[in-house]
Amino acid sequence: MDTSESSTEPQTPAPAGGPPPRRGWRRWAMDTRPLRIPAYRRLWSSTVVTAVGSQLTAVAVPKQVYDITGSSAWVGYASLAGLLPLMVFALWGGAIADSMDRRKLLLVTNSGIALTSLLFWLQAAAGLGSVAALMVLLALQQAFWGLNAPARNASIARLVPAEELTAANALGSTVAQTGQVVGPLLAGALIPVIGLPELYLIDALALCVTVWAVYRLPPLPPLAAQAGRRAGLREIAEGFRYIALHKVLLLSFLADFVAMVLGMPRALFPQLAAETYAPYGEGLALGLLFAAIPIGAVLGGLFSGTFSRARRHGWMVIGAVVAWGVAVTGFGLSDSLWLAVAFLALAGVADMVSMVFRGAILLSAATDEMRGRMQGVFTVVVAGGPRLADVLHGTAGSAFGPRAAVAGGGLLVVAVMLVLAATVPALRRYRV
Repeated sequence: MDTSESSTEPQTPAPAGGPPPRRGWRRWAMDTRPLRIPAYRRLWSSTVVTAVGSQLTAVAVPKQVYDITGSSAWVGYASLAGLLPLMVFALWGGAIADSMDRRKLLLVTNSGIALTSLLFWLQAAAGLGSVAALMVLLALQQAFWGLNAPARNASIARLVPAEELTAANALGSTVAQTGQVVGPLLAGALIPVIGLPELYLIDALALCVTVWAVYRLPPLPPLAAQAGRRAGLREIAEGFRYIALHKVLLLSFLADFVAMVLGMPRALFPQLAAETYAPYGEGLALGLLFAAIPIGAVLGGLFSGTFSRARRHGWMVIGAVVAWGVAVTGFGLSDSLWLAVAFLALAGVADMVSMVFRGAILLSAATDEMRGRMQGVFTVVVAGGPRLADVLHGTAGSAFGPRAAVAGGGLLVVAVMLVLAATVPALRRYRV
């Protein structure tokens, strides 16, 4: 039973004839059919470049803040300085993405992000040494990113056929997770060689490639029914009402919120590395814990052919969130570092499956006039959930011990997700 509303917007057709059916081992490998479409290939290739470049800045900012202050608390404050602008402008950016040409919005916002990266480089190269300046630039950059993300994600459904949305989400999510692994490793290797300011410059140059790729996209104006639409508080409120009226969308957001807030244990990684896994070497343990989930997600993406053609998207989300909770519980109960890393990698695979199908639901179950606002809310949930999890797990870890907090959080994820699936059938019944 498909609970989505029908959409009449034009979509880019697949090339005539199409490829032959995937057989043998290719059925297991990543589905790359969307890359045959030039417009999507340009959008995706720009993501490949920025996935690594953005992580260079993500490492450079906290490193510079710590070098200036010598305080981890200031590193945390700097992170929070970017959260509020991100949340506000992601919601507003979703409304804007539904009211103007998304290609133009991507050009403006990518140029703005590139400009802030250039300003990051200038202040570092000049030796300004001002945490306040860093926090202002970070807030500005996150505001541009909040405006950019909804338009970028909402554009996918206008570039690829509906039956390839899942594969397109798998391609994008895999690139993003790969950047989270490769970017920090590359930053750690480059800082001693070229210095911290140059990391910002590399990111700025990479963003110029992104601007060029977006410039070559076809126009993505609002459909006829959306022409003349404003982008104010009323339109943002309409987006939330739309979510409330479409339970499959509401549950897709709740599923991610439950998984991240109750089951993301990263705030406890330093304590677990220092206490539980200290015999393995604290530095090694900490690095492996932080890398395990992204590595698992990348592996899940590389073998996404195993699930990218599933039609029962709701059940895939439910199963992935439950699997995430089970894996996190196993991590919390693990004495062995290698077993813990294996459980976290399995959690990463489950997270990739959840990301792919939640993204596909948001693009297919919402009409084009609402896709920008749905992606704006999605951006807020993705950005805010892990930060709330840091507070919750840090508090619970201090009260009950880190392993009990992790295992308890994983069990709560399983219980809450199963209750939601049992009491609200919309997600169970949804299929593409």
